[in-house]
Order: sequence, then structure tokens, then C-alpha cells
Amino acid sequence: MGAPPGYRPSAWVHLLHQLPRADFQLRPVPSGFAPQEQEYQQALLLVAALAGLGLGLSLIFIAVYLIRFCCCRPPEPPGSKTPSPGGGCVTWSCIVALLAGCIGIGIGFYGNSETSDGVSQLSSALLHANHTLSTIDHLVLETVERLGEAVRTELTTLEEVLEPRTELVAAARGARRQAEAVAQQLQGLAFWQGVPLSPLQVAEDVSFAEEYRWLAYVLLLLLELLVCLFTLLGLAKQSKWLVIVMTVMSLLVLILSWGSMGLEAATAVGLSDFCSNPDPYVLNLTQEETGLSSDILSYYFLCNQAVSNPFQQRLTLSQRALANIHSQLLGLEREAVPQFPSAQKPLLSLEETLNVTEGNFHQLVALLHCRGLHKDYGAALRGLCEDALEGLLFLLLFSLLSAGALATALCSLPRAWALFPPSDDYDDTDDDDPFNPQESKRFVQWQSSI
Repeated sequence: MGAPPGYRPSAWVHLLHQLPRADFQLRPVPSGFAPQEQEYQQALLLVAALAGLGLGLSLIFIAVYLIRFCCCRPPEPPGSKTPSPGGGCVTWSCIVALLAGCIGIGIGFYGNSETSDGVSQLSSALLHANHTLSTIDHLVLETVERLGEAVRTELTTLEEVLEPRTELVAAARGARRQAEAVAQQLQGLAFWQGVPLSPLQVAEDVSFAEEYRWLAYVLLLLLELLVCLFTLLGLAKQSKWLVIVMTVMSLLVLILSWGSMGLEAATAVGLSDFCSNPDPYVLNLTQEETGLSSDILSYYFLCNQAVSNPFQQRLTLSQRALANIHSQLLGLEREAVPQFPSAQKPLLSLEETLNVTEGNFHQLVALLHCRGLHKDYGAALRGLCEDALEGLLFLLLFSLLSAGALATALCSLPRAWALFPPSDDYDDTDDDDPFNPQESKRFVQWQSSI
């Protein structure tokens, strides 16, 4: 099968496609894209479940580390204000982890944008294909109606005018039969008319889903950015309450990061299976949804010399019929107009209709060629299998960096929090305040001296 112009599976597609797959019983599953099969669905769910396993292991590690920190550290001597050794390293490791998380956020914004660009390219290709199909239907309908009107009016009038000359009436009736034959052949060219599958509806559904996906990732990225910034602020200000709140928020974002990692991994693997050989799946799915013949679909999706144009016979017959109509009208104009001047007006109207019909016919020939729709198919595949897949891989990297940074921060924050100096309830009181204990003590000493 020939690949669409400009599309070749990338190295990432080949690499992800070669990864082994297994169902819930750990039996090998073929890597061919088959979302309708239960074994393949289980294989993708198992890929997503690996992220859940990673989340569980990270939570267990964090819990064990914190329990060991809280229960196994040596007691500090009373009144000791000397920071424990290694406290600065703990704080700096937390800061470095949060900065790495900020770098991951930048990668996430880029990946989200790339994914959105790829899906937008897919939607644009679908809209352009819908415009092509709609134009074909419109041209066929307009041409058939115009020919039918010419048969009902101009040719009927012409036959009535030429009634005294039997041979001229026979020529007019021959033109009528040719026009009816052209209309019948053209009706078969509107192959998408009445098909339940609308590329416009598919494009709108894809755009709708992509809008919410993009917004969800933006909110996740902004939430993690706020957590990183406010955690750094809490460390800089040595604010215990802010660090405690951000520790809870970090745990929430850690869970969200692992969850998004599972979705991204399963989607990337499934997309690589589809992109490695998309033609069979797209052909079968389109045939099921539209009911069109495999000859028509193969012609547009493959567009190579091995597949012939299924409309070539209709186009050839229509072109011959139009040429015959043209020659018959010229003969009638030569022979009938000198004897029947009233025949000139319907003949001129028929020639105008014939010119418009030939113009529409040439547009139909160009639109029905496989190049246009096959180009849209290639653009859709490039958007989905290049930009969108690349964006998914960057989002996967963001989720990995985010999970690692937040796990490190969750291990470091309690130790950094323990190094903060104890809060003094009177640090911020005014020295001239009579209710200040220090000021009250000085006031008593002053009275006793008097």
C-alpha cells in the first residue's frame, strides 16, 4: 500500500511500535492497531497501569522515608539551636528539584502546544476534504438540474418549432437523449451524497475534545507552576504554614502527574501502532461507516497506479455525450435557423447551458481525481502521527520530570521545615506597646527604683 505524499512513519513511531505488549494474563499481544479487540484494549490498559504502579511505589517510598525521618532521628538536646548537619543540602536538594520541575513545566507547555497543532492540522484536513466533497455534490446537483431544465424547456420548444422538418426534430430528440444520458451519468459521480459520515462533524468533534484536553493540561501546568513557586517562596521566607500547604498540594499534583503519564503512555503506544500502517484500519473503518465500495475508498486513500479511477467510465461517457450534443446543436444552428428564425433563441440558450455544463464537468474531473483528497489524507496523518505524537512524548517527559521533582520535594520539605527557627509570638510586636512583656518588665523595674 502506498503511503500518502509527504508522510513516512517517524523513528519514534517505529520505536514505540516495537515495544512488547501483553494482556492482563501477560500473554503477548500483536502490535497491530486493533482497538475493537479486547486483548489489545487490555494491552493499552496495562501500559497505563504501569503509571499507577509507579505512583504506588513512589508513595510507598515517600511514606517510608518520612516515617524513618520522624521516628528514627536522634532527639535534640533541650535548648539547642544548632541546625542539624546536612540541613543546607536538604534545602538545596529541594530547591533543585523544584527548579527541575519548572523546566519540566516549560517542556509541558511546548508539548501541549505541539499536540494542539497536530490535532488542528487533522481538523483542517477534514474540513478541506469536506469542502471538496460538498463541492462535488453541489456541482453534480447544479449540472443535473440545469440539464433537466434545458430538456424540459429549450429542447421541448425547439422540437415544437422544428416540427415541420422531421429530420431536424430527430436531431433535437437525439440531443435530448444525450442530455438525459449526461444527467444520468453525472448523478453517479456524487458518491458522498447521502453518506451518514460527515467529515465536518468529525472535525467538530475532534476540535471539541482537543479544546478540553488542551485546557485541562494548561490548568495542570499552571497548578504545578504555582506549587513550585509558592514552595520556593515558603523556603525563602521560612514560612511553616506555607510549606505545609504546599506539601499537601505537591502530593495532589504528584498523583495528577502520574495519572497523566499513564494516559499519555497508552495514547502514544496506540497512536504509534496506528501510524505504523494506517491504511488498512482507515479503509475498513470508513467502509463500515459509509457503506461505500472498496474500489472508491482504495482509489482515494491509496492513490497509486495500481488502483484505477472508478469514475473513469462515467466521465468518458459524459464527455462523449457532451461532444455529441455540441455537434448536434451546431448542425441545428446551421440548418434550422435560416428556415426557422424562432429556433435561434432556444439554440442560444442551449449553447449557454452546454458551456456551463462543460465548465462544471471539467471542475468535476479535477475534483474527482484522487490527488486532492489523498493530499488531505496525508496532511491529517502528518498532523496526527508527527506533531501530535511528538507533543505527546514531550508531555510524557513533563509528567516524568514532574513526578520525580515532586517526589523529591515531598521527601525534602519535612526536613527543611524542621530546620526553620521556632516562631516567636512576640517577634513582630511593637517595643512601645505597654502590653509587650519586655516593656512591662522594664516598667516594673522603673517603679521599684522610684
